[in-house]
Amino acid sequence: MRKRLATLSAIVLTLAICLAPGLASAADLTISAAASLTDAFKVLKAEFEKKHPGVNIVTNFGASGSLLRQIENGAPVDVFASADQKTMNQAAEKRLIVPASRVDFVQNSIVLVQPADSKVVVRHMADLARPDVKRIAIGNPATVPAGRYSTEGIAIAKLTTALQPKLVPAESVRQTLDYVTRGEVDAGFVFATDAKHAGNRVRLVQEVPTSTRVTYPIAIIATSKNPQAKAFIDFVISPEGQRVLHAFGFKKP
Repeated sequence: MRKRLATLSAIVLTLAICLAPGLASAADLTISAAASLTDAFKVLKAEFEKKHPGVNIVTNFGASGSLLRQIENGAPVDVFASADQKTMNQAAEKRLIVPASRVDFVQNSIVLVQPADSKVVVRHMADLARPDVKRIAIGNPATVPAGRYSTEGIAIAKLTTALQPKLVPAESVRQTLDYVTRGEVDAGFVFATDAKHAGNRVRLVQEVPTSTRVTYPIAIIATSKNPQAKAFIDFVISPEGQRVLHAFGFKKP
């Protein structure tokens, strides 16, 4: 079932990129990037297009694992930016990327947040085991890097068994954030950059320790013929690109 959905997603993305009137052209540069990069990459897209007249960047944001499945199923992508090394390693193992183009470009962290107006006050992770904390949002660890990192943090806190019945899986870190900001859960695990994006709609409880560093790699897709793919990665890791990413809360890798 998941394979069929991944194939369908790839077909939909292909149609959106290739068939939508006025959307695609030979100069299009298609970027698939982790959901947590949405706001920063929209700014990078605009800045890159200013510097490269005639180039149109088409962006596709989602859970890193879902994006990888789309690429594997033939979605026409030039550059892939993942929120974790595991997903990019899988892309490399399947020979979907140009190995020499791969580079780590930012670092992030996982935080525990609550709805700003929550009546169930959580002061640290151990409080999540209390009976009055009933629903905790977390990215699906199978496809969402934030979910995998959060699972590590839960294990470090020795809360895996206690929290398992309370976890509400989400299909991306932004969906996790939505659950929190809409007050549909008592707490949730998101990237620090997503908590910053939410502003006063969430209350920060604590940073969550993880056993894996939260670094983001970016690489050119092996089937890409677009010469601007390397130029975009060079821009992302340039001082100018890094300033944009830093403004959204990302740290140097």
